[in-house]
Amino acid sequence: MENKTNKRHNRVVISGYYGFNNLGDEAVLYSILRSLRHDIPGLTITVLSNDPEATARDYGVHAVDRWNMREVAGVIRRADLLISGGGSLLQDVTGPRSLLYYLGVIWLARLFRRPVMYYAQGIGPVTTKTGRRLVGITTRRVQAVTVRDEESLQDLRAMGVRRPVEVTADPVLGLRLDDIDLSAGAEILKRYDITAGTGVVGVSVRPLPGAVMWEIELAKACDRLVRAGLTIVFVPMHSPADLVASREVAAIMKEPHTIISEKLTVPQMISLVGNMDLLVGMRLHALIFAAVCGVPPVGIAYDPKVERFLSRLGLAAAGKPAEIQGQALANLAKIYLADREQLVQDMARKLNDLQKNADYTVRLVRNLISGAEI
Repeated sequence: MENKTNKRHNRVVISGYYGFNNLGDEAVLYSILRSLRHDIPGLTITVLSNDPEATARDYGVHAVDRWNMREVAGVIRRADLLISGGGSLLQDVTGPRSLLYYLGVIWLARLFRRPVMYYAQGIGPVTTKTGRRLVGITTRRVQAVTVRDEESLQDLRAMGVRRPVEVTADPVLGLRLDDIDLSAGAEILKRYDITAGTGVVGVSVRPLPGAVMWEIELAKACDRLVRAGLTIVFVPMHSPADLVASREVAAIMKEPHTIISEKLTVPQMISLVGNMDLLVGMRLHALIFAAVCGVPPVGIAYDPKVERFLSRLGLAAAGKPAEIQGQALANLAKIYLADREQLVQDMARKLNDLQKNADYTVRLVRNLISGAEI
């Protein structure tokens, strides 16, 4: 049977946390688009964005204001598929409005009888009884569900979802080292008088509510690493929030350090992380960038998704922010650097499977569009 993707330009709408200057979520979009264009040439892609002009310019897509429901309804009504994801969209720890928004977009697509696919979603945490019920009901009514880790599948099962669910991988894990121009990151470091490959430790932090003891302990760890001859470079992933958090930790430090304060694109940030010798990070996608580039990641688990990802690499988190102690964190970083070659080899084996899983997700999109069995 002839594949319909060969007959005409199919229309796909992508819903996610895009246009908010968060490089992690932008990397998800970047990776989804890269995979779709490689695997399904000729797609017409529309992205629901908080900043549609920037999204259209940066990614060469049609973009509409995610808050303009008339526009959103129009593009979904004309679409052949709504992709929801990736990232952690279906959660309510940031408040119920976010969860209701993403579920509402899905229900709008179903109202127009358009197929919906969860694209490597990270599910939860969903803490309220109402939220869990709504996620369960909605998930049972979409055409395909893929999640990025086993724990997300278990979360859905606990919400009463018994339908088939595929565990694949975060879209960013579909990138290969060959896809990354490492020279760009080396040039960025050079602008700050830092030479790549000379013991550069990247640090990715994000703001957290409550006590700041973790900032003090992280600053102590960074000072210890500088005194051991290493260079500390803060790499903010979300502007301006992470830049503020980076400056707060850096202000506590007694030793020299560098903060990359300029706004970077997704490829530039991936390349920059790829020029680190080690990455100490809270942001999930900073850790994923590191792994893809063969840089050992030391993860601080501010959210369960960090532990979930590290476990798929066979690594344990350094601890939750409240558990961090400066000396222990610095010692762990030194161990990772001493065992770097073996760690990178072990990660590469795990990543190979994760990359195949990420590739599988886009094949499901192709099947949905073509009308093939899933």
